[in-house]
Amino acid sequence: MRKLLVVGAAALALGGSAVAVQSQTPRNETFRMLELFGDIVAAVEQAYVVPVDNKKLIEAALRGMLSSLDPHSDYLPPESYGDLQERTEGRYSGVGLTISSEGGLIKVVSPMDGGPAAAAGIQAGDVISSVDGQNTAGMTNSQVSEKLRGQAGTTVVVGVMRVGEDQREVTLTRDIIRIDSVSGRLEGDIAYVRISSFNRNTETELNDTLARLKRENPRITGYVLDLRNNGGGLLPAAIAVSDAFLERGEIVSQRGRRPDQIERYAATPGDLTGGKPVVVLVNYGSASASEIVAGALKDQERAVILGLTTFGKGSVQTVFPLRGGQDGALYITTARYFTPSGRSIQKIGIEPDLEVSRSAAEARIISRSNFIYSEAAYSTALDASIGAERRGPHAAHEAPGPDYPADKDYQLERALQLLRVGGDLSRLPAPGADIVIDGAGADTADEAEATPED
Repeated sequence: MRKLLVVGAAALALGGSAVAVQSQTPRNETFRMLELFGDIVAAVEQAYVVPVDNKKLIEAALRGMLSSLDPHSDYLPPESYGDLQERTEGRYSGVGLTISSEGGLIKVVSPMDGGPAAAAGIQAGDVISSVDGQNTAGMTNSQVSEKLRGQAGTTVVVGVMRVGEDQREVTLTRDIIRIDSVSGRLEGDIAYVRISSFNRNTETELNDTLARLKRENPRITGYVLDLRNNGGGLLPAAIAVSDAFLERGEIVSQRGRRPDQIERYAATPGDLTGGKPVVVLVNYGSASASEIVAGALKDQERAVILGLTTFGKGSVQTVFPLRGGQDGALYITTARYFTPSGRSIQKIGIEPDLEVSRSAAEARIISRSNFIYSEAAYSTALDASIGAERRGPHAAHEAPGPDYPADKDYQLERALQLLRVGGDLSRLPAPGADIVIDGAGADTADEAEATPED
């Protein structure tokens, strides 16, 4: 037991800043409970019906302890810690999914652009019910992630459940996931920029993409920044992306446990778009770093946010390597994120300036918010710390009609229309006759229930 305490103290010291940790539990009681833990491990080792692997047993206990704090805190064994490092470098072998756990279920936060999972039609909010025939109920994110990863070219059979559909099995061929986080193209005189994740390469890729698009068309009149289904990533990358569109002002602040644990990040002079109008596309698969960017550009009145309310992951996780990573790492929530106006992202998300569903089916989902996968759905999620709550079930303000072509992108279409009138919402043309608009924006579950089902 004493060794565990020493290792933990060393990990905190390796984190950089000195942190004075004051336990809410009396010291004697803490040692008594640690002794109880040792007694239980010894009893299981001696009396359980089959021999046990004490290492796996203790790792499971560590994961259980940390997952009881909030959905994102976790213990990463050495192999999982290595996987995390690979992902932040922008390359790894797997199926291309960002996942999280809720109520014992593993859900998809977002599929990665161009990955095997996205190609197979797996969507944000889908439940991963099994991997290679093994039920995932009760598994941690790390355990499922380990099963999904593997050598490129090998296959894995994934059970997928989606609201309103029968469970199905999908065979995915693992591949090298090269996370080219930024891509771009021209839509006439409008530049479309897609950021699929935030990693160490994002800032460089964004700068290169913007420069290329300006060379291809020096008369660009506006920019679409697409953050839909972007599950997040590194904070420095989110700050750099926000800074690219801002001349000045705060981007985000993070606030920890104590009043003096506040860090603020501000923009530096130099808007890479030259002040041209910007529309940011978001949906409920936009999380964490994506929400930082959307919140900064919204609060600084630099962009119009179009789409659906984001996921609502406004907490900061810090990685504390244990013995230089030899014993894995502690991945623990240390702060909350706040937008420049002081709004908490946690559990609430970023609400769009113009709420637009991509399809009629998606509009039906948001009319029943219990069907939407968001941070607020977690029973152990941190609160917002400011008393605000996520908007409940409501009729989408705008959605395409049932006959709108499935291969077209209605949200992008409306973003382009908005930029063609200078980004001024008051001048946005009304949607076509096949578009459903609910100007009242019903806020009650009863009104939302009037939306027809398939």
